[in-house]
Amino acid sequence: MPETSRETWITGIGIVSALGEGPDAHWQALDSGQVAVDRTAFAPHIVHPLAAVNFDTQIPKKGDQRQMEPWQRIGTYAAGLALDGAGAKGNADLLGRMDMIVAAGGGERDLAADSAILSGLPGASGEAAFLNEQLMTTLRPTLFLAQLSNLLAGNISVVHGVTGSSRTFMGEEAAGIDAVRIGLARIQAGDSEIALVGGAYNSERKEMLLLHEFAGQNLVEDFRPVWERAERPGLALGSMGAFLVLESADHARARGATPVARLRAVASGRTPRKPGDVTAMLSRLWDKIAPCSSGAIISGATGLEPATSEDRAFLASRPEFAVRATGSQIGHGVEPQFAMNIALAAIALKRGALFESRDATGVERQAEDELSQVVVTGVGHWRGEGLALVEKAN
Repeated sequence: MPETSRETWITGIGIVSALGEGPDAHWQALDSGQVAVDRTAFAPHIVHPLAAVNFDTQIPKKGDQRQMEPWQRIGTYAAGLALDGAGAKGNADLLGRMDMIVAAGGGERDLAADSAILSGLPGASGEAAFLNEQLMTTLRPTLFLAQLSNLLAGNISVVHGVTGSSRTFMGEEAAGIDAVRIGLARIQAGDSEIALVGGAYNSERKEMLLLHEFAGQNLVEDFRPVWERAERPGLALGSMGAFLVLESADHARARGATPVARLRAVASGRTPRKPGDVTAMLSRLWDKIAPCSSGAIISGATGLEPATSEDRAFLASRPEFAVRATGSQIGHGVEPQFAMNIALAAIALKRGALFESRDATGVERQAEDELSQVVVTGVGHWRGEGLALVEKAN
């Protein structure tokens, strides 16, 4: 990290998942070993569904909620929580200068419309004419727009008034890693003072489960923690929203904001995923973020193979670091997973301890000393690796 880079604080956290909403609920659920999974709604596939949320508290207008897809509501809600945590809600001047970087997928399918089109095609006299007619009559005028990934950022702007620069990244886990990386880099370089970064994911979607099923990636039938899936690999998708308010330390001090933690460094990479690639890439990224000789690691392992075994080998080579894999309790949220784990790392640092582990495999070692730093790892289900270094703020 260059000597001239500016200290960057995490001043706001907004998280919602299967375990609830906010830092305290997540800490208590993780520490108690709570696992919230649904084995029946999409059987045989296993998902971590979103906990009950009162969207009215962050998205007060019902009209705004109705025009959003579930993943947009999740993200807009989490963004509001982060702004509340940073003491930025309702501050028009601050929100007008706040930059926003969002990691998002391509939106959700209208399954009823898709089914009607597929059912009607075999009996249509002309397939092209039939499809044209359906596009003009079956689909509501806003449906195509609802598929655009940048509508999450748009909804956050409309509902919460965040109107600084806006960027939306697509690209699954790599997008989530780079959203945080670029937000941090801009603040460290002096190009930004305060930024809202994060994303959202809705796991309760048949079309996404179908896509992962085509690749044989879903966890099915029996739930197992991520470290216990080697013989029957699979990921359990998790609904979640995770946003962080990143802020230069000087800017935060000037407005009287206090840090949850310090974000020191983020590094990202991408490999062809040949044997050994994941372990080698994580080792290279480790050298870039340059953590101290001991601490803790919060792993974004998915439970897919061979990536999870290679992630495990990387962790085994650093026995002085305690380990936790949050995917066993909140599932895998793709785009927001990295921001979520950074948020959980910041919460642990604020408390000075890791949440308890109930891992039976020996991967998750206990922390012996009070936490001063946490490394967050991200290994995409198909591509994309990243590491973040989060430290205790003085």
